[in-house]
Amino acid sequence: MKSQAGSLPRYIIQRLFLIIPMVWILLTLVFLLMRVAPGDPVSASVGGRLSEEALDERRATLGLDRPLIVQYFDYLGGIVRLDFGETITDNQPILDIVKENGGATLTLTVSALIIALVIGIPLGLLAGRYRDSFGDAVIRVFGIVTYAAPVFYTGLLAQLLFLNLFPGWPLLGDSNTMTTYAVESKTHILLLDAILAGNGDAIVDVLKHLMLPAVTLALLICGIFIRLTRVNVLQTLQADYVEAARARGVREGKVIRSHAFRNALVPVVTIIGLQVALLMSGAVLTEKTFAWPGLGNRLIDYIEGRDYAAVQGIISLFAVVVVIISLLIDIINAMIDPRVRY
Repeated sequence: MKSQAGSLPRYIIQRLFLIIPMVWILLTLVFLLMRVAPGDPVSASVGGRLSEEALDERRATLGLDRPLIVQYFDYLGGIVRLDFGETITDNQPILDIVKENGGATLTLTVSALIIALVIGIPLGLLAGRYRDSFGDAVIRVFGIVTYAAPVFYTGLLAQLLFLNLFPGWPLLGDSNTMTTYAVESKTHILLLDAILAGNGDAIVDVLKHLMLPAVTLALLICGIFIRLTRVNVLQTLQADYVEAARARGVREGKVIRSHAFRNALVPVVTIIGLQVALLMSGAVLTEKTFAWPGLGNRLIDYIEGRDYAAVQGIISLFAVVVVIISLLIDIINAMIDPRVRY
């Protein structure tokens, strides 16, 4: 009889129930940390520009004149309704900011992840295949250096060395309209809009502007994929079934492709979910370094302006997105490797 403990639907249901307390804890931490910040957020953001009566009215609109426990439940209720609040400085709904700038962050994050996988997995495979060689040492040092280097420093260095080849931002007159090439904004994702418009020049232009920030962000995590792939290739090559395949006369190249490479991918898929959080945190500094028009860039602007409501809303959104992506990665991993369901 088939064990129910290892069924995929049961595993998915368990994971769905587990993310509820996880999201609640994250949102509670965000709420408390925002309230620990000294000073009145409304006065800090727009003080000096509005009268005291206008400031009181703004506090009432944001609910900041209510008891803390009431603010807390209003905050959680808003998240459940997908209402992340409004900014203090310009009264703009957080979801409108996400609509305008989220596509740029999504493009940067996904591009960086793809580049990190394309660089990290083959290098890790080579390092594991040729263990303790000069090439292995070079690859391992490369992984350590890229992981340890601050992402903003890497970005500044990339601008200094390659800005003539890959132009910097801004590509846009505002967050929606290209100035270099006229492309209608349908999805708020520049590359996708250019593809839908069939504008080859715009596609090339977006890719040129995307290259430096995407590679800079990818270097932040490609060292993790290098090390993880290398370690799992080494473990697989020492397994009994690999020795048996070699004893049967199977070529070494086929052993690497059919056994070492395949089995090394399972933990890589698992770790992708954890790296999404690192990518999103790195995207904040990367976007600011390259003036990329994403949520991270807007977040830093609101932090500098002490717009407490905007910071709380954007960070809450980041937290929810990271948890959802982690859930999807867990489900994909369970489909690839049935052992994780037990």
